This record gives sequence, C-alpha cells and structure tokens, in this order.
Amino acid sequence: MAGLTIRSPGDARYDLVALGEVMLRLDPGESRIRTARSFAAWEGGGEYNVARGLRRCFGLRTAIVTALADNDIGWLIEDMILQGGVDTCMVQFVPYDGVGRTTRNGLNFTERGFGVRGARGVSDRGHSAASQLAADAVDWDQLFGAVGVRWFHTGGIYAGLSATTPDVIAAAMAAAKRHGTIVSYDLNYRPSLWKSVGGQPRAQEVNRRLVGDVDVVLGNEEDFTACLGLRVEGTDAGLTTLPAEAFKSMIERVAAEYPNFSVIATTLRAVRSATVNDWSAIGWSRSEGFAESVRRPGLEVLDRVGGGDSFASGLVFGLLAGLGLQAAVEYGAAHGALAMTTPGDNSTARREEVELLIAGAGARAER
Repeated sequence: MAGLTIRSPGDARYDLVALGEVMLRLDPGESRIRTARSFAAWEGGGEYNVARGLRRCFGLRTAIVTALADNDIGWLIEDMILQGGVDTCMVQFVPYDGVGRTTRNGLNFTERGFGVRGARGVSDRGHSAASQLAADAVDWDQLFGAVGVRWFHTGGIYAGLSATTPDVIAAAMAAAKRHGTIVSYDLNYRPSLWKSVGGQPRAQEVNRRLVGDVDVVLGNEEDFTACLGLRVEGTDAGLTTLPAEAFKSMIERVAAEYPNFSVIATTLRAVRSATVNDWSAIGWSRSEGFAESVRRPGLEVLDRVGGGDSFASGLVFGLLAGLGLQAAVEYGAAHGALAMTTPGDNSTARREEVELLIAGAGARAER
C-alpha cells in the first residue's frame, strides 16, 4: 500500500527500529524553567518517541539504537525506556569519567507555555554518549538482515547532534536498503542544533546528502525550507503555517526533486495561542496521491511537545498495517492530537482511543 513494499511480520523480529538520542526531560509543570523549584522527569527524543508510540499505543515490536553514559542518570533513562516497552538490547553504555568531560547524558528542560507565552525548550546535550556513536558501533547488516527489521526511523535531530552522527545515519540507512527495510526520516529542523556549526547551509548540506536513501519523509514547511532549501510562498506569519493547498504545491516540488520518496507527510498547525491550535495533517504517495485528515480547529493543547512524533507513529502504524494512505494520515493526526492532551513527550493513548477519535467520538466523560 502507498507504493511501499514492506517485509512481512514473520520475516523480522522488529516492526520498527529507531536511531537517535534519548534525553532526560525535566518539566517544571505550570512553572517556568527559570523560576522552578521542582521538575517532573520523563524520557524523550524525536526518533525514540516514534518507537515508543508504536509500542505503547499500537502494540508493535520496536527497539532503539542509542548510547547512554554508564551512571545513575543513564540507568534512569534506561528504566524509563523499559517502562515504555521499547527493546533496549541495542542501547550501548559508555564509561563515565565522573564529571562528564568526555561523555554524558543529554538533558532537555521543557516548559509547556500558556496562552500568549509559547512553549520553550532548553537542551543541554553537548558531548552526549549518543552523539559519539561511531558508524560501525552496530553491525547494521546483522540487524537488518539476520535479525530483521520491517521499518527503520531516524531524523534530522540526530543528524544535527554532532559532526559524526550523519555518518552513523548513512551507514544504518545503507544497510536497511540492502535488506529491504523501509526507511523513514523526520527532517525536524532545530535551529539550536545547527547555529554553532553552520546554520541552515550546513543543515541543508547534511540533510540533502542523507535523504537519498529515504522512502518516507516527514516535515513541516520550516523543515523543508531549512533542511532541503525548498520554499513556497504563502506562509502566514501570524499562524506559523502554510495553507493546505500551498503545502501541496511544496510536496509536489519535493516529490519531483527526490524521486526516491514514496510517501511525504506533514502535520498542519495554526498556532492561535500556546494552548489553542488548529490541527490537521496531509500525506502524499506516488501511488495514491494526496490524503488529508479531518481538520480539528481550536484543538486545546496541554503539552505540544511530541505531537509531531505521535503523528509519525500513527502514520507508520497505518502504513505497516496496509491500511492505505488516507487511514494512515487519520491515525497519525488523531494520535498526535491525543498526545498533546497529556504532559511529556510521549502519548498515553491506546489504539481504541485513537480509533474512537477517528470515528468522531467527543470528549464526553466515560463512566
């Protein structure tokens, strides 16, 4: 379906393996980072969140390739990953020097925002263990060949983490392609990751090199502009989004420039305030053309972080299940909407809740 030839479940141990950093997220709740005296702790990371959503909401078999410093913080993050049900057998623990001069675990402080005050994230992830993984740190052919993986997911956050992470991604993607594994890539442009290493020109250099091995690409209009150098007129600065028709024009340009892309998908978000967004999604495939989700104007948001990752996991679920592009986009949009109603990076939704929302269920109390 959607022009993808996907390995059967019986031919692979994992439905999806993700590559990326898993950080410890510290959340001040209703307070601000700069004045908080206590923080709730979560695990999170753009690539990992997709694997966790597929496991916890949709019941698929997933694993994460990452590295952690071998200390109490690393063990805490591992414990959280285990609670999320994601296989940790490919998590590498790196010796800790006692201070963090050579390796450490990434931290991400995130405040949710409210009304006119937008959400804010401050990461502290330099010299992290995941950023120093070597391209040959994993036997990729063993993983994608003998072990078997149906879908491999990574993205632009991990690509921007260090000078060497693009090489890790390239090695993994090449092996995935050799063994018939679908490759997805979320462009996920983060200015803070690139500003000290060359900004948008460097982001474009790295991402344009990597996406040649990608089957399914995800991103919003900023991502496609910053990472691939493509721009479409029509952005409304007040809404920080493109109209669906303008974005369709961008997708057509992306598809023409990258004939290896079988599926292109994105969320469409109009930011009315930090706590009220208009929310929908569109997807495109070479075999099915465009599909657009139900539009949810005035969606009330508790914590917007992770909404895009939950969209990605819902989309991947629909495609892995062979449901077709329209259903996959609906699963992604509904899962992303539900994820933003709870704190933390990750969805707490169950598949039944996603399907009820797709079917038009309201927010009436269940008793």
